This record gives sequence, C-alpha cells and structure tokens, in this order.
Amino acid sequence: MQRNGYQSITSSKDSCLYTSCYCEENVWKLCEFVKAQSPELVKEVYAVFISNERRTVPLWKQKSGHGNKPVIWDYHVILLHQSSQCGRSFIYDLDTVLPCPCDLQLYADQAFRSDRGLKPDYWRKVRVIPAEMFLKTFASDRSHMKEAGEWRMPPPPYPCIQTPESVMNLDDFINMDPSVGVGNVFFLSEFIQHFTENL
Repeated sequence: MQRNGYQSITSSKDSCLYTSCYCEENVWKLCEFVKAQSPELVKEVYAVFISNERRTVPLWKQKSGHGNKPVIWDYHVILLHQSSQCGRSFIYDLDTVLPCPCDLQLYADQAFRSDRGLKPDYWRKVRVIPAEMFLKTFASDRSHMKEAGEWRMPPPPYPCIQTPESVMNLDDFINMDPSVGVGNVFFLSEFIQHFTENL
C-alpha cells in the first residue's frame, strides 16, 4: 500500500497477524513478515518497547481507551519503520485508533503526547531493537499472561516464540536499564528526536 510517497510494509492493518494483549508477539510476527516478504527493508525496521521503572506508561488513542483518557500500560510494543525511500519514520501500532502506519510525528503528538505535565512515575522510556536482532533474541513462554494456571487473555494460535538460548526473556526487553538486554534505551523525547531527524 502506497500513500503520500510511502510504501507500507504491509498490505493493510487487517492483514497483520494480531492477538489482543500480546503486542510483543504481534510485532515479532510483523518483523518476521517483513524479513520474509521484503528482506531489503528489514534493516529499516525496529521493535520498540515502551515502559519505565514502575511499569506505568500512559498512551493515548488506544482501542481500549475511553474518550480522551489514556490507557496506562505496564508496557507496550510497536514497530518503527525508518523509511529511506521517503525520508520519514512510521509507526505500526495494531492497538491504536490512529492510522496504521502512522507518521511518527503524528503518533508522537497524539499517542505519546509529552512527559511534561506528567508525574515522574509516568515518564516513558523506549527500548529500540533492530528487527533482525529482535527475531533472533526474543522468547516468551506467555507465563506472564497466566494467573492461577488460567489465561488472563486467550493466547495466539501459533506455538510460543523460543530461541536456542531461551524460552522466556520478555522482562529483559521491558527493562529500561541500558545495561540489560539488547538494543538502545532512550528517554521518550530523545527517541522522537532521533527518529524524526536522523534520516
């Protein structure tokens, strides 16, 4: 799908494999799709984990939100495409009511808004992982979605994502300590500036 000179990495949002409340796996599957269908673009694609030390991060324009109030997630995961073709960055968030893909600046203005005016407990940090690295290193046995042996939300229909080294390392990706895990950790404002200016 092409729009305003930008070639989307998917045919439509509805074509993406999606399971509610499993955003990290939705993004993993989207990265897998890009690598298989458009391998020349995979180097422009990143998994983006949003969280903080207290795991209380507000996001606006979410499908589960109510009116103009934010949803407070413990973490959320989106995909970033830094397009060399049109010189702009785009966000793929399968849980937003904004367009998907959405120009990063529009997403920043409407979904992230600003940490200014928020209590420090709600300031957002971002871990950015190149798609190929994410595909090689991420693993989840989905145990975080079980309570007393019961699923809190139905799991995806495909097997758990594993690597030769791990069956569960989700916490390393949610952790916003730069010395832990893979990728680069940014304050929210740094992330927006970096990916809107460095094209």
